[in-house]
Amino acid sequence: MRSGQDLARTTHSNAISPPRLFLSAALAALLVAAPTGHQASAQMQMMGLRPSLGGGGAVTGVGALGGGRFNSGRRSFVPTGHFGHIAIGEGSNIGVVGRGDPGRGPSGNPCKPGRGTRCVVNTGGDHPGGNHPGGGDGNPRFPHWPIGSHPIIPANPPVVMTQPPATGIGSQPPAGSGPQALRRSGGVPPLNERRYVPDEVVVELATSITNQQTDALARRHRLTRLQSVAFQLGGTTLVRWRIADRRPVPAVVRALETDAAVLSAQPNYLFALQDETALPAAPSEGDPAQYILDKMHLPQAHELAKGSKVVVAVIDSGVDVTHPDLAGDIAGTFDALGTGLKAHTHGTAIAGAIAAHGRLMGAAPAAQILAVRAFSGNDGADDGTTFAIMSGLNWAVSHGARVVNMSFAGPQDPGIARSLAAAHEKGVVLVAAAGNKGAKSPPLYPAADPNVIAVTATDVSDQLPAFANRGRYVAVAAPGVDLMLLAPNGSLQFSSGTSFSAAYVTGTAALMLERKPDLGPDTLRQALTGTAHRLVSKGIAADDQSGAGLVDAYQAVFSLAPAPLDAANVLPAAVR
Repeated sequence: MRSGQDLARTTHSNAISPPRLFLSAALAALLVAAPTGHQASAQMQMMGLRPSLGGGGAVTGVGALGGGRFNSGRRSFVPTGHFGHIAIGEGSNIGVVGRGDPGRGPSGNPCKPGRGTRCVVNTGGDHPGGNHPGGGDGNPRFPHWPIGSHPIIPANPPVVMTQPPATGIGSQPPAGSGPQALRRSGGVPPLNERRYVPDEVVVELATSITNQQTDALARRHRLTRLQSVAFQLGGTTLVRWRIADRRPVPAVVRALETDAAVLSAQPNYLFALQDETALPAAPSEGDPAQYILDKMHLPQAHELAKGSKVVVAVIDSGVDVTHPDLAGDIAGTFDALGTGLKAHTHGTAIAGAIAAHGRLMGAAPAAQILAVRAFSGNDGADDGTTFAIMSGLNWAVSHGARVVNMSFAGPQDPGIARSLAAAHEKGVVLVAAAGNKGAKSPPLYPAADPNVIAVTATDVSDQLPAFANRGRYVAVAAPGVDLMLLAPNGSLQFSSGTSFSAAYVTGTAALMLERKPDLGPDTLRQALTGTAHRLVSKGIAADDQSGAGLVDAYQAVFSLAPAPLDAANVLPAAVR
């Protein structure tokens, strides 16, 4: 037991027992009395070992008693999720660009001759059967154009796009990036549900599965792999497969759910953007305006917040990132379809409703937009599928989105539902359009998901238009009829739909998050609904139709923090 590094030395070799006995007792007492965090170190001291916790936790060397060194200083952790050049799946990631201070364009009607502005009418989308509010001549009525005189911000700086390689099966997601994956059943579609790609399925696999195991799975079920993505929201690998032999999707899903290698299986559901067929093209007359600004008290709300530094994801069709009204707004883009970023009327209008700050004014003119392209806008086979939406949501959350706008609707989707629950758990505010199928429509998703704020539309008279979905799942309402919106190539459009109502509520959520950055999604919902104005339809309260009612952006933001000293001058007495 003795060596040159004995714990105790004596002058006589036959007299070592008592000192060792005393020392052992002392060390035992030290071990018992030590805090739990240091007991392991005390044990190592008894063995003559010296721990060095500052070097990764490895125990090195042999030392004398009392020679241990403990790193008890504070440690700082740097969170991930900034806007980088992270690439996921089959999409395209665009780097970060800066922004200037929001401004406003010239006052008056930009569509009048001599203004140099080209205006168009949106003709995209399917008609849900609603009528536009208007005067006796059948023409839409438009209130006054907002007044402003600030210069238009120049166009965005050049954006560099990269096409990342496909994510391999078995690649591990970043440490701590997702929850523990569990096997799930119930992916077989309901008997009468047909809103899915007829020859595709979406499957979640464990990240540990190898390419060989995946190939064996494909052979067992006669499938062809189309796309895969490291799905951090679920802690899994998300795979899109093609059914090569025309077997029905429900039968394939049912068979996959019995396979031990499969965590979940479901159809690749189809979703649709929620805009209404626009007015026929006609010369603009009178003084068209964004009446929505007055309806929601947005100019007053902008005295309190403009959405500065709040990251908002738009899962939609392509956004015109070069539009002057969006200058400096685009923080990054992702093409979940993998077919190239292409500007589209719907996606551009949604982004503008949230963050425009030139000729038009969005709800949150200083917000940062993550433009996620999950819809082509041409009703293609890959348009608005489960795979594209889940991939886009995964990318948006991993890139720091605080709010996600989903202006589309479709069937109840178990994979998207799990993704929304995971995003909600991470503190992300989720907003969706209720849909444009009218009063008799069943609830549409993702708006009807309990983790989502569902938004329906109102007209200029604060009534629900015929096309607007309604029901107890609706949280709030916002104007959505005959709105002046951005369009690609620097132009404007008039359009209607719950899509745009949802976008203005999304922008309002961004204002609230600037005002109170630690606001959680449930608390934000309470503040939003608690300050809304109840709607009355034909003398009857419409609580079961339009939720809490019309959103008041000013009151929603104002409710989150003490009022500034001059708050009394912000909102006119008539609307306090």
